[in-house]
This record gives sequence, C-alpha cells and structure tokens, in this order.
Amino acid sequence: MAASSIPGPLGLGENKPVVDAGTLVRAETPAPQASGAADGAELDTEIEALDLAATARTAAYALKKAHPTVSFTSGRRGKADQARAMASNVVKNRKWIEETYAKSDLRKQCQDWVDANPDKKTQAEIAEGLLSVFNSASDADLGKFSKHLSGEAFDVQPVDKDAEAIKKTIRGLTGLDKFLDTEGGLVRWHAQF
Repeated sequence: MAASSIPGPLGLGENKPVVDAGTLVRAETPAPQASGAADGAELDTEIEALDLAATARTAAYALKKAHPTVSFTSGRRGKADQARAMASNVVKNRKWIEETYAKSDLRKQCQDWVDANPDKKTQAEIAEGLLSVFNSASDADLGKFSKHLSGEAFDVQPVDKDAEAIKKTIRGLTGLDKFLDTEGGLVRWHAQF
C-alpha cells in the first residue's frame, strides 16, 4: 500500500497551527456577571443560597435592592425539605395542606395521609409521612404541587415595619405568578414565579 497523503489531526506534528500574535488575548476578560445581580452589584450570599431559578433569582435581587432589610426564609427545596416545611405548618393546623395548595391529586394524597394518621403529631412524624407520599409521586406532579421544588418560589420573613411597602414591591416583581401573605390561616409571605 502507498503512504497516505491525508494529514494527521490538527495540533500534532507538522499539522500544528501557527498562532498569529494578533489573535492572542491582550487584556484580561472580565468575569461574567451573575444573572440577577444587576448593574455590577455584588452577589448576595443570602440570595445565592436560595438556589433559585432565573426569574425568581432576579426578582429576589430586585426586592432586596428596594428593601435591603428583607430577609429570605426559603427558596428551592428538595422533597425532604418540602415535607419538613409543610409538616411544621400541619402541626399547627391539620387542614393546612388543603387550605393552602391548589387542588390536585398530590394535594389530596398529602391531606389524606394527614387525615389517616391522627396519631402522628410531631413535625418529624408528619414530615416522614409526607416524604413517603412525595417519593411515590412523579416529577411532573411534584413540579405542579410546589414551586419551591423547582426553585421558582421564595419566602420572605414577615415584618411589621414597612410591611405594606414591601408587599407592594413583591406584588410588582417581574414574572410574579402569585403572592400570598397568609397560607392556611398562618402568616407566611410566599412569592412564586
């Protein structure tokens, strides 16, 4: 067989490309700015720890810029965290799930579990039961059930000082789907996108 005239891979041996000095970087490239931290603002570790989806994250930055004293209490949650958060409210109100969540099969399954287990009274016991319901649910059903599971919701610590101004700002956030200042009769500030 005759020797092949097909060149080898680029960058090896005689096929190594010559890089013209005009194509080399002459200045440092600035680091990309994180989405949500606008106008060169620094990243907020409290907001970053919420692990929010893009729209919710941008809204959290806008809220914090308008009201720097705002404190976030929750963002994206895994199934166990969601079960724990719900259980803390169920301890106070056994009908909290059906009074808070939109009607769905998963809401019914969660409320049915609570109703079928009146002997389960502690947050840990209720969380364990709700987690068992979540573990048998599809990702699609979980995504429809709570926006916290997809990172498209955050909760804000309710306050008395400037409460109406803060709530007005939340209601005006870009992409807001729903704002609740009570859930199942309990004071909770919940924004979802």
